[in-house]
Amino acid sequence: MTATHTRPAHTAKQGWATGLTAFAAVMLFLVGLLDIFRGIMAIAEDDIFVTTRNYVFEFDLTGWGWVHLALGVVAVIVSIGLLQTATWARVSGVVIAGLVIIANFLSLPYYPVWSVVMIALSGFIIWALCVVQRDNLFDLSEERPMTEERPPVSTPHGPA
Repeated sequence: MTATHTRPAHTAKQGWATGLTAFAAVMLFLVGLLDIFRGIMAIAEDDIFVTTRNYVFEFDLTGWGWVHLALGVVAVIVSIGLLQTATWARVSGVVIAGLVIIANFLSLPYYPVWSVVMIALSGFIIWALCVVQRDNLFDLSEERPMTEERPPVSTPHGPA
């Protein structure tokens, strides 16, 4: 007697959960990449950033560059784990996005508009990672046959 293994039916809830996780993974990758570039800019050329006098959280701009570079590298690595729907990556993604928010808040006077954009993107990443339940996820790295991904579209003249 042989056992047949069938996959559970795909639900709309699982589709949304997987989509939000993919969104978070891509956005975390972009945030990490942009943080890497921002860190390199701060390390290489200090004169492209605006400096504010008497800022409470004043820190050497090269130091901020190293902070952003390190956060960016870790964010890119975690985003790859998110595409594999790893639990460690979801937890790490929330932590890294939170640290990116804090780092961008503290470096707000040096690059104000970009810091606000990065804070908003990181907020969306945290939301996307926290709203999804683990058991609703598909493995994003798993390949599925085309017939399983999309059902055939029916037309008024019959199935396609």
